[in-house]
Amino acid sequence: MTIALILVSLVALLFTGVPIFAGLSIFGGLMLIGQGGLASVTEVVFGELNRYLLVAIPLFAFMAHVMIRGKIVDDLYNTAYTLTRHLPGGLGIATVLACTIFAAISGSSVATALTIGAVAIPQMLRFGYPPRMAYGLVAAGGTLGILIPPSGPMVLYGVTTDTSIGGLFMAGVVPGLLMAGIFIGWAMLSVALWHKHIRREPRAGWRESLKAIRQSLWAISLPVFVLGGMYAGVFTATEAAAAGALLALAVAAFVYRNIGLRDIWHSAQDASRTSAMLFMILAGASVFGHVLTKMRIPQQIVEMVVAADVGVTGFLIAMMVLIFLLGMFLESIAIILITSPVILPVMHHLHINPIWYGILLTINLELAQITPPVGMNLFTIKAITKAPMGDIIRGSAPYVALMILAMALVMMFPELALWLPGTMTNR
Repeated sequence: MTIALILVSLVALLFTGVPIFAGLSIFGGLMLIGQGGLASVTEVVFGELNRYLLVAIPLFAFMAHVMIRGKIVDDLYNTAYTLTRHLPGGLGIATVLACTIFAAISGSSVATALTIGAVAIPQMLRFGYPPRMAYGLVAAGGTLGILIPPSGPMVLYGVTTDTSIGGLFMAGVVPGLLMAGIFIGWAMLSVALWHKHIRREPRAGWRESLKAIRQSLWAISLPVFVLGGMYAGVFTATEAAAAGALLALAVAAFVYRNIGLRDIWHSAQDASRTSAMLFMILAGASVFGHVLTKMRIPQQIVEMVVAADVGVTGFLIAMMVLIFLLGMFLESIAIILITSPVILPVMHHLHINPIWYGILLTINLELAQITPPVGMNLFTIKAITKAPMGDIIRGSAPYVALMILAMALVMMFPELALWLPGTMTNR
């Protein structure tokens, strides 16, 4: 009852519009005053932020901003379309493929939806795609930004739960590709069954295909370099972020040759702002988590789970339903930092692999990007197209069901998430 009252009070405070970091800090601080432990706040915050792993956040953010300013999206999209234009829903397939590759660069759902959507939506409408289908495809494809590594939410979850970030990154690859495949299958099925009027282009020849691949080779090589380095054990997650940022800078400056010192400076500023926001939220969450620990809330939850005997499946389903509901109203980072410290002892008690749970959590957070009333990708598509929000929501609705299907598959078959990191750690 105590934890329910605490969480409801915190969520109510966040609904007032108070910034997440301020809400967590104020709420945790007030509770510490009541327990006479306010003097420990500085030590708790410093201990949480004084982590080498957190360096990966600004580095991955810088890499993403450099590649976005380097204008590689047109090449990615054109290559994907050249290879798929003869298939039913070729433009839709190209959109998902471009989102998949860009997700491995940006690490952000909103950035993926915004960048790919600006190119893909006008093109799909021009080829006769129904507007709702175009909006939903980009909104859903954009969510891949936080499942396919690198991923900011995965870094925060890894830091909060002391889980291997490299393992989380590897675990997101297969589910991410599975979800992209499900989206592609739905796009092809929709066009083949209900939208046969959509215009298709003739198959590209070998020469044209090779030329298109060659144009986007550097953009495709960046995620391969980062993830391959981590998989092979050459890089830690933080070192991979530094190496990826350096390679992105070299590609934008010397291959595409369309980025200058001013662009690099602005990229660094944007990465700093994003990182500072995340660190402030993490500081507030550390205070909140410290309060819960002092009140023995995690231990009480473990005792409740043991008494209820819900088992692993029952616990996971309950958590996924809770996070789905929270995702309709709260930002993904807040959900990670509020729930993870509370349930971590329960996961240990039930012997739930934290990497497996992290992927289920991330898929659920993807759902939060396209579920109203606070789905950020929905607002992103509206900003691009000025379309009625109702059309965007209805266009995204089928993908909510498809993403729940993907989450259920990962829950039923944990090896979808655990196989790849298992081969990495066995090296």
